[in-house]
Amino acid sequence: MTTRIGVEVSIAVADAVKLANPDVVAAYPITPQTHIVEHLAELVANGELDAEYIPVESEHSAMSACLGSAAAGARTFTATSSQGLALMNEVVYVASSMRLPIIMSVANRALSSPLSIWCDHSDMMSVRDTGWIQIITENGQQAVDNTICAFRIGEDRRVLLPVMVHLDGFNLTHVIEPIIFPGQEEVDRFLPPNNYPLPLNPDRPVAMGDFAPPAIFTEAKWAQEVNIRNSMKPILEVWDEFNRIFGRQYAPVEKYHSDGARVILMTMGSVSETASVAVDELRGAGQEVGQVRLRLWRPFPFDALRRAVSGADVLIVMDRAISLGGPGGPVASEVKAALYNLPEKPRVVSFVAGLGGRDITVTDFKNIIKRGVEIAAGGSPNEYEIYGVRE
Repeated sequence: MTTRIGVEVSIAVADAVKLANPDVVAAYPITPQTHIVEHLAELVANGELDAEYIPVESEHSAMSACLGSAAAGARTFTATSSQGLALMNEVVYVASSMRLPIIMSVANRALSSPLSIWCDHSDMMSVRDTGWIQIITENGQQAVDNTICAFRIGEDRRVLLPVMVHLDGFNLTHVIEPIIFPGQEEVDRFLPPNNYPLPLNPDRPVAMGDFAPPAIFTEAKWAQEVNIRNSMKPILEVWDEFNRIFGRQYAPVEKYHSDGARVILMTMGSVSETASVAVDELRGAGQEVGQVRLRLWRPFPFDALRRAVSGADVLIVMDRAISLGGPGGPVASEVKAALYNLPEKPRVVSFVAGLGGRDITVTDFKNIIKRGVEIAAGGSPNEYEIYGVRE
């Protein structure tokens, strides 16, 4: 039976994991992810979740334990943030190359140094090339829904890849929101039991993560590339089925008043809802402004993005991370690459804002849009604009 309650988003994510009925949870607490794994530990200790909870000594150990459990065919979950994700980075690459469908919540937080516990997307960008499917959420409902979808996507026989679900630290993790929870029977119908095709078994030995000489390494990486690109179709199918059953639709690039808009703002994460208010106010003042939200970071939705911004004159991309010494915003650089060969394309203007948890208000978004239009018309000596910096 579906229920709607007000709950902290971290607790809601843990309850969504419970609905997915994992076999193993291996995690290390780190701010602002801590409440997710604390609540899961509580659920296991109270007998409400029949799973093995492994209290490890570090995030590196957490992902290592997840490798073993997933390789044995167990439905596996973990969660981390920022420096924890950086510490487990070595093993994160192994999970995708071994085709292990581990599900991980990432409570997005700035990377040191200087030390910051607040939200930006630098940790998300640091694992861009690890071979994981990556979904970006902007509110608690999306975090809950996509946690459940992540298990269905990753465990699909056509996919067999680990999946990260990103949710902004503090801005989402520690906020109480009204959440609709599906019933256990509904989730059980949507999410079949994990049936990993090559589990570790002494009677049927298989090799995983072997040494690869130069003669075959390129082919191994190309196989990964083909696989993650081919995951797009199953991802769309899962989201469509979720919509049919639960009535909430997700897409790789989600549009908001962007059809026919001459100026489009591209956002991701929790600031997207604030940006929508700015778009509404500008449209109310007669400006042709729209918005697109990036929901799927990997595999990158090239075709969906091209369709979403077709016909626009200006595309303003706002990153919450900076590529130091590079083109500014990591997402903006990928957007430029995605649109490069189009004969008619919008002028892409890159903005970096909200680093280390700095607030971005409705007024800020209006200023970003205004400045972006000015740059598109008159140019700028800079590769990108960093909004609000005090020089």
